[in-house]
Amino acid sequence: MLRVMSVFGTRPEAIKMCPLVKELAARPGIESLCCVTAQHRQMLDSVLEVFGVKPDCDLNIMTPRQTLSSITSKCLVGMDEAVERLKPDLILVHGDTSTTFAGALSAFYHQIPVGHVEAGLRTYDKFSPFPEEMNRVLTSHLADMHFCPTAGNRENLVKEGHRRNLFITGNTVIDALKTTVQKDYHFSTEALNALPYSEKKVLLITCHRRENYGEPMKNILMALRQIAESRQDVELVYPVHLSPVVREAVDQYLRGAPRVHLIDPLPAGEMHNLMARCYLVLTDSGGLQEEAPALGKPVLVLRRETERPEAVAAGTVKLAGIVQDDIVTMTERLLTDRRAYEAMAHAANPYGDGNACRRIADAIEWRYGLRPEYPEDYQA
Repeated sequence: MLRVMSVFGTRPEAIKMCPLVKELAARPGIESLCCVTAQHRQMLDSVLEVFGVKPDCDLNIMTPRQTLSSITSKCLVGMDEAVERLKPDLILVHGDTSTTFAGALSAFYHQIPVGHVEAGLRTYDKFSPFPEEMNRVLTSHLADMHFCPTAGNRENLVKEGHRRNLFITGNTVIDALKTTVQKDYHFSTEALNALPYSEKKVLLITCHRRENYGEPMKNILMALRQIAESRQDVELVYPVHLSPVVREAVDQYLRGAPRVHLIDPLPAGEMHNLMARCYLVLTDSGGLQEEAPALGKPVLVLRRETERPEAVAAGTVKLAGIVQDDIVTMTERLLTDRRAYEAMAHAANPYGDGNACRRIADAIEWRYGLRPEYPEDYQA
């Protein structure tokens, strides 16, 4: 049996990796193992519950006001015990978190091959997003297998000199939506059941990136307040990240604004179903840029750049930036110009067809001699 250990620690990672953990478990020649760092404790646990994934190892590293250094060092130390006990033949990491880099580095220290899921995303600005851009660049240099969501991601890696074991798979988050989104979903958060989805335009907001701390976040929150105060036909729903920095800024600049619902972070199922019912998404998240278009929802990105240019090219995503007037202007256009809204809502999603996990598992089986056929590449 090929022992494949998936390592992740945040909610976004869990959403994208749990379907893969289950796909690998369904393969007769693979023993699928799961190690969580719990870089995000509560938000991670809610996803594990939705997908029915029970970790084989839980490092439980999260502490109040943790730093990047503490996260990375605790991951490295904890991974020593996990590797020694579970003895994996291949370690899978996902994306761009501190858990990603630490997991890949630990695998290297133990001379275990690394598979990088969601490989090849780049902004080419090492401080934006911070620390994600350097986490993924460094992980690419440690990885032995690269699972790229798009052809553009693969091309980024080729330009950097990576030419072996590059697979175009689509993004596993599209696979996850098949499990979580339900037509007659009932929210456990009662405030979400009471929203007038058919009568008003519900705007889903997330904002938590480290590079937006300070003045950028103030500008974003003031733009949201201006939109809420000026339009009677909108309701803003903001699941506020648990970061104390984010919560303090939200309390200062947005709390008390009319038609703004500040709620705790949502479980994966609730978030995906809220996204399916909303009118528009405003976010600095990476994952929502992939998820929302799959549900026909336009996305305004609250950042200066994105490592997901395919969505911009496809027309499902637009960069709104971090300037208050720009955010307000772009949001107003989508609230008032039906043709502009429909053009984004009906653009083709470039991130997958819901079969990314199958392609990744096929690639692993091929690489380790468990199947003769080279895996098919995803074609948008």
